[in-house]
Amino acid sequence: MSEQNERRRFKRIAFDAPTELIQGARRWKAALVDISLKGLLVEVPSSWDADGEQLFDAEVTLSPDAKVLMQVQLRHIEETQLGFICLHIDLASMEHLRRLVELNLADRTELEREFHQLIEDQDLLAP
Repeated sequence: MSEQNERRRFKRIAFDAPTELIQGARRWKAALVDISLKGLLVEVPSSWDADGEQLFDAEVTLSPDAKVLMQVQLRHIEETQLGFICLHIDLASMEHLRRLVELNLADRTELEREFHQLIEDQDLLAP
């Protein structure tokens, strides 16, 4: 499926939250541009020198008590932005993300459609 079709199926929510990308022992603070049930888009961090072929952990801090933790893969690089697709997410993080998307979508039916589509596409929930 093309990136454009993927965007149509999963609404991206413009959101500003402290975000870190982690690869092994390396960590980069990144400015979050948007997030969806399928992944996230960030500004390229300063001193970005990661291995784009390896997986990352993304940590988005919504509040002191709520974080979204995802295992992600770099999907595309633009001039100033990095797009990541979510490969795995734990249940607590999925609940936080689902609530965030729900609060930002006007139509609850759309959220349910996206959530069910996500589950059909692949099993992202880590055991």
